[in-house]
Amino acid sequence: MVTALLVALAVPTPATAGEKRAAPAASLADSWTAPLSTRGRYVVDADGRRFKLKSGNWHGASGTWDGSGSADDPAHNHAGEVGHRAPLGLDRVPMSRIVADFQGLGLNSVRLPFSNEMIGDTQPVTGLTANPELNGLRPLEVFDRTVRALTDAGLAVILNNHTTTSRWCCGVDGNERWNSGQSTQKWLDDWVFMAKRYRSNSRVVGADLRNEVRRDVLDDPNWGLGDSHDWAAAAQQAGDLILKNANPDLLIMVEGINWAGIPVDGFWHDRPMLKPLATLSNTLVRSHKLVYAAHFYGYTGPRHSGATGVGETTDARYRDLSRDDLFRTMRDTASYVADTPDRHFTAPVWISEFGVGKDADAKERAWFANTVDFLVDHDLDFAYWPAVGFQDGDQGNQWGLIRYDTTGAARSVLDADDWRGTAWRRLTSAAGQQGPVPSVRTWSMLKATHTDANRSLRAAADWDSGARKLSCPDDQRLIGISRRGQGGLCTDAGIADLAGSGAPVKVTSEADVTTDWASGFTKYQCATGQFMTGYSVRGDKVSAVLCSPARVPLAGTGRTLWDDRGDSRPASGEGGDYASGFYKAQCDADEYAAGLAFSTAIGRAGTPDALYCRKL
Repeated sequence: MVTALLVALAVPTPATAGEKRAAPAASLADSWTAPLSTRGRYVVDADGRRFKLKSGNWHGASGTWDGSGSADDPAHNHAGEVGHRAPLGLDRVPMSRIVADFQGLGLNSVRLPFSNEMIGDTQPVTGLTANPELNGLRPLEVFDRTVRALTDAGLAVILNNHTTTSRWCCGVDGNERWNSGQSTQKWLDDWVFMAKRYRSNSRVVGADLRNEVRRDVLDDPNWGLGDSHDWAAAAQQAGDLILKNANPDLLIMVEGINWAGIPVDGFWHDRPMLKPLATLSNTLVRSHKLVYAAHFYGYTGPRHSGATGVGETTDARYRDLSRDDLFRTMRDTASYVADTPDRHFTAPVWISEFGVGKDADAKERAWFANTVDFLVDHDLDFAYWPAVGFQDGDQGNQWGLIRYDTTGAARSVLDADDWRGTAWRRLTSAAGQQGPVPSVRTWSMLKATHTDANRSLRAAADWDSGARKLSCPDDQRLIGISRRGQGGLCTDAGIADLAGSGAPVKVTSEADVTTDWASGFTKYQCATGQFMTGYSVRGDKVSAVLCSPARVPLAGTGRTLWDDRGDSRPASGEGGDYASGFYKAQCDADEYAAGLAFSTAIGRAGTPDALYCRKL
């Protein structure tokens, strides 16, 4: 059904069975150029134009089975929807029809979940009656065909590691973490495999590293403790490995911790999401490739697991919050990362799951309308869950944007009788930032408390053996240090891609000191024409500095900043707090770090005490 509003907005409706369609794929394909990257808070295409992720989640390949009984029995699949270990709906309508319907809904991208089990699953897929050519293929081969159909139509594809085993997510089910039911190394190897597999397809644009990292029965994930459950460290490792060894063009999507703590009144529990980024963010070996993600559903809450019965607490769900409280919570746990410019954590935020049923009650309807308002007001990227569902006479699971019955007949969020349509049209047609996105300066945090923070591809991996090493991405320079805590700040402010040809060099002497800028202290200084891109410590004691040759002359006036008794940072706070709880020294944005001073005299521990800054 087409309403007057739909005609006015020129929004195409999903095709009915057998209907011939125009070719929106050509216009979508021509509207953007791969690969994607980031500029500050925005995702941009290869021409620097905003590419707002307007995504849907096409689930099924990661599993719909509930873990008991027959996987082919609807009674043992989520909402009675059998996916056959393939993207949902391929037993009801041709793949080309589903892809065309996605475009009709206003999507430009698809989050495509997979399980680690899917990769090695050799059991042939059966039951895809509307796509018989897919029967007999392995699940990974069906996934291949799906990726190709989406990208041939001009849609961007984000690969999403949803689960370890091929089953429905997300409870205490053995799929809680990247290393639940498998080793971290297996997870990393699988990501390298998947990223390499689609490297030749430039419209495969992203690697969404893991879905809803959460507590298992015995332990919580954490952000920064350095143990085997440290999600910040695991995401860092996976992102760097993908960009170095598999596909340097992919966006790396890192979802915050979805749940920690015991969901029982009287015990600590929380939904941290992106809150920890303010003091500990990721810096990848390739700049402009990091996107953060978070999930919001009305039935969950800031401290509510979403459970009913076991695991249910008296905490408020998101649907229970006032509009003001909901907005405050979404800002504090997610959107501040995009909304706050000029910080080490500033990045695009992708709300990679949110959704509601057509049969929702008044509270859920109000929550959905408010959430859409928030997404529009803050111009956030999004991915609705789910894009595809089943229906029988418009009954059954009513969450899908497009729902097919056994004959292929569809009901859609764009139908005149679907209350969600008004909000959906508002969301997909919202203006926001469009066209070319101006370049902005980048700030990146280094933290070597638990392991090396080597982000340079030009420097030798072990450029100071036995020491804890910090090095900036090759298109940035070091601009800040911390006295303790093994922290650093990198930037491209003032001049981008400052490095010239030649590998960085380690400096462990005063041979290149040109003036006594820290009298009585040992000074490690870069040679004329070089700038600091890193440093190393043994414990908190300075071991070396790392210097790179510049592509432009460097010989500006210098000044000394001390961090031995307090902070020496710009009053603007630019860059953000990259070493929380420790004294720091930070050059201005129009300067570069040329040297570092320390002392091992009595009462001194050899910590970084001073930073030598020179004008660009």
